[in-house]
Amino acid sequence: MEDLYNYMIWGDYNKRMEELANLAIPEKWSFGECNDYSILKNYLKYTFLKLRRENKIIETEKYCLFNTGLFTEFYEPIYIYGEVSPIEEPDSTDYKFKGFYTEYELGSNGIAEYPERADYFSDPSLLVFDWHCRINIQYRHILEDEDNKSRLPENVLNSDRPLEMLKGVIDTSIKRVMANYKLAVPHCFKNQIQLLLPLCFGKTDEPDLALVLTKMPGGYYQGHTCLTMEMAYNNARLIAKPESNWLVP
Repeated sequence: MEDLYNYMIWGDYNKRMEELANLAIPEKWSFGECNDYSILKNYLKYTFLKLRRENKIIETEKYCLFNTGLFTEFYEPIYIYGEVSPIEEPDSTDYKFKGFYTEYELGSNGIAEYPERADYFSDPSLLVFDWHCRINIQYRHILEDEDNKSRLPENVLNSDRPLEMLKGVIDTSIKRVMANYKLAVPHCFKNQIQLLLPLCFGKTDEPDLALVLTKMPGGYYQGHTCLTMEMAYNNARLIAKPESNWLVP
């Protein structure tokens, strides 16, 4: 699918992201001390693709309109509005960005139809950890797949018994989430809702990785991969700002 960046003419895209961040309810949109709005850019990119799949982008002969899923500090939905570009404009796409608008502002321009947000809640049960379900872990993939292996902490990679260390950390994480189901954070990857569990390999409760659990139709979870904290946060933020104290930007 066409990505958001190429969908319309944005002008200074970084400036647009700054404007949106300032308009929306305040939250941290960059990792660490950076100020590149990487979380917001990732959020908009995949929200746009999901809206495409759900046919929730309004496109007319004059304009396009879609719901960012974000809100102003007055809890007004924020929409992205673009107008059809003049044909003579060089290297133009179909639309040119005009602004981030609320429903009141759109109504003032004679627009009465407002598209819905992206929907991640067709099956709310996937958003909550079910301790009744068995959990199967594919340890071989986590320890031997090059992508997964590169994410593991040094103390695991340098251990004489990495499997035992990994199993111990995962078992502890599962017990923690069974005691407090809110520790499991839902995220979206490739249009699929999964759960994230914190994996702490150090002496503190600060997680190093997030274990991904996929709930299967037979009523059990499959765990086959781990994500870095940045990857986990980006995926979780697609659904909502994570409220868990272990998954922060």
